[in-house]
Amino acid sequence: MSRYIATRAIRGANAIVAEAEAMVDDAIAELGPDTPVAFTNTAYFLPVVYAFTGRKIEKLGDLPEVIARAKALLHPVPAESMWLPYLGETLDSGVATLFAEEAIEGVRFARKLEPQIIQLSHAREDGERFTGSDLMVHGDKMKLNGPIDDIQLRAWGIQLVDGRMPGFCAVVGCAKSNEVAVKIVRELQSRGILIFLSGNVNGRSIIHQLQEEGIQLGYDTFTVPFGLDTISAVYALGFAARSALTFGGMEAGQARDIMLYNKYRVFAFVLALGEVDDLKYATAAGAISYGFPVIADTRIPQILPTGVTTYEHVVSMPFEEIPGADDMERTEKLIQRCIEVRGVKVKIAKVPIPVSYGSAFEGERIRKDIMYAEFGGKRSHAFEFLRMKPADEVEDGKITIHGVDLDGMNEGDALPLGMIVDVSGRKMQTDFEPILERQFHYFINGVEGIQHNGQRDIAWTRVSKNTFAKGFRLEHFGKVIHARIHEVFGNIVDKVQVTLTTDAAEVDERIEEARLAYAERNERIANLTDESVDIFYSCLLCQSFAPNHVCVVNPERVGLCGAYNWLDCKASFEINPTGPNQPVPKGIVLDPVNGEFSGPNEYIHAHSNQTVDKVTFYSIMESPMTSCGCFECIMVLVPEANGFMIVSREDPSMTPCGMTFSTLAGTAGGGMQTPGMMGMGKYYLTSKKFIPADGGMKRVVWMSSNLRESMRPALEEVCVREGDPDLLDKIVDETMATTVEELLPLLEAKGHPALTMDPLF
Repeated sequence: MSRYIATRAIRGANAIVAEAEAMVDDAIAELGPDTPVAFTNTAYFLPVVYAFTGRKIEKLGDLPEVIARAKALLHPVPAESMWLPYLGETLDSGVATLFAEEAIEGVRFARKLEPQIIQLSHAREDGERFTGSDLMVHGDKMKLNGPIDDIQLRAWGIQLVDGRMPGFCAVVGCAKSNEVAVKIVRELQSRGILIFLSGNVNGRSIIHQLQEEGIQLGYDTFTVPFGLDTISAVYALGFAARSALTFGGMEAGQARDIMLYNKYRVFAFVLALGEVDDLKYATAAGAISYGFPVIADTRIPQILPTGVTTYEHVVSMPFEEIPGADDMERTEKLIQRCIEVRGVKVKIAKVPIPVSYGSAFEGERIRKDIMYAEFGGKRSHAFEFLRMKPADEVEDGKITIHGVDLDGMNEGDALPLGMIVDVSGRKMQTDFEPILERQFHYFINGVEGIQHNGQRDIAWTRVSKNTFAKGFRLEHFGKVIHARIHEVFGNIVDKVQVTLTTDAAEVDERIEEARLAYAERNERIANLTDESVDIFYSCLLCQSFAPNHVCVVNPERVGLCGAYNWLDCKASFEINPTGPNQPVPKGIVLDPVNGEFSGPNEYIHAHSNQTVDKVTFYSIMESPMTSCGCFECIMVLVPEANGFMIVSREDPSMTPCGMTFSTLAGTAGGGMQTPGMMGMGKYYLTSKKFIPADGGMKRVVWMSSNLRESMRPALEEVCVREGDPDLLDKIVDETMATTVEELLPLLEAKGHPALTMDPLF
């Protein structure tokens, strides 16, 4: 252990704890001890403090205890003349630093100083919100993100567990140049790594650099700016702590278990850019306590494997000394070294196109001012159609373009576009056609500078000016589809050929052929029921985060994350027979009403570390399925109303049971089985097997308004099927009632059927 690092980290920790103590005392004196303290849109209070101590910090008067705990972890600066193994003292001081930083952020929130606001290098005339992110623009100012909210944490859950988001990087400081800053972000994005930005060097931050270069920041692009100072880096460690609480089933206060969970399951690292001062050393020590290494682009002492540590904890890689022809090549090697040190398992798609490619680009928004051309949408129509054909009718890699290409269009043009993809394979099945076709959205959105929305005959694609200028043309859509189908579905597909047409007459002709196929698929899927199959499928993807959780997907119930249905799992098993989706024989029907089967019971018991003995598929009251943490909705019993409420992940409001979505999800997540409470995919609401043992849709008394309105046409069909066409409008939402006292009179006035149904218990 380096005495130099220990000295700087411990000195920095003592200083920041003293600063936090003074800030807390001043805030209490000015605002009063009962002033609320809370990070926005999270149920985990000050998450590092909560995770490590179990203490819920809710007001300024709670913060002196945090300071006291931090001071108890401090140590004196190492003496000049005596060598000691300082690792323990340094890590203690790192945790003390995180406590102090969260206390400071708590005071800032109490004073309305968070999230931070920065000056833009140029004003946005439209003043519009950056679509899909929380970065609000007001003229020449932009509000930064602040802490990640619980909604986004859970929305990222499926990407964390399926490998599309293999880890996260906390970038602290300022890069050598704007060009290097952009290259760092692009290298991380192309690998699907989540990026947290904070800190500065002499007042200049990488956040400034990226904003000046017009790089989209926000949730959608995996690039989240926390704040301009080092203190805001604590939000990254809070995100890691909440990952353990949300997905891992950890309890607040299990400090050692939470740290080990992060070390072995959350692949994160810190990239320190520029000068490293005492506070950065102290914050880095906090990161190291989680098992997250720190890589610096300056010359500093290193902590390498010595017997005390099992891998590099602090790595120095001075930027100017990295071998390379130029700064761009040096940056590539710097990021590659970061990935090697932490052991991040990156899946990089080799796609032969002239721009970057990766899942982090899936959320890019191409506004009109940066758009070169578009296909589909309001000004033209477009469709995507994949079909299985005999092997002798498919030429692998063949890409055919009919009509005008991008370089034949004028800036701002809109043309129709038809994308017809023919595939063949010995294991390919007709049932797999819509599964492969549905992936086009993700495949195409992975291209830097491309925005893709919709599917089938409502596809809409925009190409940015910058992407066009780099040489992207229509053939590259074909190259993306060809490469990604082979990569993802190579076990069932042998050959892929792509035809793209912008000829209006041909698009009109071929879209009708595609619509006939869409209709046939809809009918085929509609006839798929639980009774018509002998096999369900497991999904163990989330076990990487929730070790005791087992999801079983049947034809009439989508996975609770909403991302996998029965056909998806069937295709996944064909692609990877040893993967997370395994066939689960139904076996003997033990309870036809509640939906209990011997096969799933045996499988779930064996694969939940023997923690779950049985599961029923048609009831929430009797042994419901366990939940991870990335479910789309949560359904909860409201006993006073003899029914259930359904809360959408996107709904932060209070609910009639006295808890928000985040609090409820913390109760049901992590692989726990909780009768009367269950995570679910939103399209389970449309199933004929939606809790039939408990009364189905007629038991739903409260529902988040965004969920109801976004699914209104489908839910209205369900209500007609249930024999009560007006049922949907009898269901209360958060705009009408957030307490049981408000809910019950409304249900009575609306004549909701749940009030007269048999008691649930």
